[in-house]
Amino acid sequence: MTIQALFDIEYPIIQAPMAGVQDSALTIAVSNAGGLGSLPCAMLDTDTLRSELRHIKAHTTQPFNVNFFCHTPPVVNEVEAITWKGKLSGYYGELSVDADLIPSGPTRKPFDREAADIVCEFKPAVVSFHFGLPSSDLLDKVRSSGAKIISSATTVEEAIWLEAQGVDAIIAQGVEAGGHRGMFLTDDLNTQMGTFTLLPQIVNAVKVPVIAAGGIADAQGIKAAMALGASGVQIGTAYMLCPEAKTSKLHRDALKSDDARLTALTNVYSGRPARGIVNRLMREQGPISDYAPKFPLATAAVAPLRAKAESQGSSDFSPLWAGQNVTGCKEISARALTQHLMGVQNTE
Repeated sequence: MTIQALFDIEYPIIQAPMAGVQDSALTIAVSNAGGLGSLPCAMLDTDTLRSELRHIKAHTTQPFNVNFFCHTPPVVNEVEAITWKGKLSGYYGELSVDADLIPSGPTRKPFDREAADIVCEFKPAVVSFHFGLPSSDLLDKVRSSGAKIISSATTVEEAIWLEAQGVDAIIAQGVEAGGHRGMFLTDDLNTQMGTFTLLPQIVNAVKVPVIAAGGIADAQGIKAAMALGASGVQIGTAYMLCPEAKTSKLHRDALKSDDARLTALTNVYSGRPARGIVNRLMREQGPISDYAPKFPLATAAVAPLRAKAESQGSSDFSPLWAGQNVTGCKEISARALTQHLMGVQNTE
């Protein structure tokens, strides 16, 4: 089955949910353009999530996707937290940040009963998950809303597991993809493959539609993914310069600079591997650090450094999430970009 038929959309394009650089405006724009717009929900509280969903419903009648994380919240380990702050102490001194005032709790919560209730209330066409799937009872509740369920696989084994849980489609997330790796059956980064290596292996291993993600930034990349058996593609980085995205000026400048040619997987910003443009913190503390607390606990200690540096015009401590291929980033509307990706003449 094609992704267009499965999700009732015009184009086989899913806009990747990108927490921190978008809100409902990008979701609406892509859905109205004929793709599947996505809303990242892992960092939204209940009131904000409801507000965003009301806004989407008021501005599009087209299908859209809501995305949630499925990580297991770690127990705060005070020794690890103190050690991590110790590794960052030089930066605190440099930027005049009081480390004693920094909290050590989580900043992202996994999908829960409250979120499931909101899904049933607003009935989005698609619900996607990152880091596996929620418990079977929560998954059943999502299914009862009528939503199609998809999740990311970074290995063949993860794809087979997801299919066994009854997902409607699987996102094959290649190692080129920006942002957090969706890996959940292993922590071994050596298992992570490139999109065009992973994609055909997952296609051969499962019967559900497979969506290619990672490094796809133009019409040629989409055609190549389809030729390897993809039913659709998920694209994120290319949308980050669109006016509907909330990407910060510092982040936009980085995406447009030569620095964007060098990205790496790092855990220093969240505690879990995620791909971003290499900057000072990644070079000096990672990119992979043995001292970073488990996801999402690493974030709290870095957050005040980021805020202080950004206020001074520096992205040294900012997570500049981006995939390996930024060539598709264009400062045009999300509608125009979606049409461009499909080789359709701009109708604006």
